[in-house]
Amino acid sequence: MMAALWALVRRDLTLAARIGGGAELGLVFFLILVAIMPFALGPDQVLLGRLAPAVLWLAALLATLLGLDRLFQADEDEGALDQFMLADMPLELVVLAKALAHWLATGLPLSLAAPLFGLMLNFEPAEAGPLVATLLVGTPALTLIGAIGAALTVSLRRGGLLLSVLVMPLAVPVLIFGVAAAGAATSGGRGFAEPFAILLALTLVMLVVAPVAAAAALRSVRE
Repeated sequence: MMAALWALVRRDLTLAARIGGGAELGLVFFLILVAIMPFALGPDQVLLGRLAPAVLWLAALLATLLGLDRLFQADEDEGALDQFMLADMPLELVVLAKALAHWLATGLPLSLAAPLFGLMLNFEPAEAGPLVATLLVGTPALTLIGAIGAALTVSLRRGGLLLSVLVMPLAVPVLIFGVAAAGAATSGGRGFAEPFAILLALTLVMLVVAPVAAAAALRSVRE
């Protein structure tokens, strides 16, 4: 079963790279969002540095939404989703494998590139460690929440806008504690542990809840 799961992860990563939903698109979108922020906020370097964690986290959230509408849609169109439901592998594990592939293609590159892009926002390189840690812990929760939205909208054509409407409110707690933990780095690390622990707890909760909820939503499409 583990071999089948890793084969599914590799398949989704290959498809994402071929259709333009891989790391490159997410990184370019992330870079554009970060690059336009100084024009919107002004040239005040102190202000940019103070808002950098929030801007980077918001950009990561929006970039994570890229490709989520295709998480199950392509399988639905090709009939592969029916095969997943008939297979011996639990559908919850299929959802988890596809979410992992999406995170590896988007969330992981964004997390590692965030400190580099943060230089445009006067983000101190010495504070990069806590920022990367919060993104590595928090972006999986964003992907898992997105998997629920993708499952709910899998039967809809052009459901990308509805998917964003569904996912954004659910992602607010992750965004709040992610920004709080990353922002604590700019104050000498004071107050970092508490929001980081809550962020980790949110990801662990979604790791359990999201596959079950997404699988139930996918099954409801066939009823």
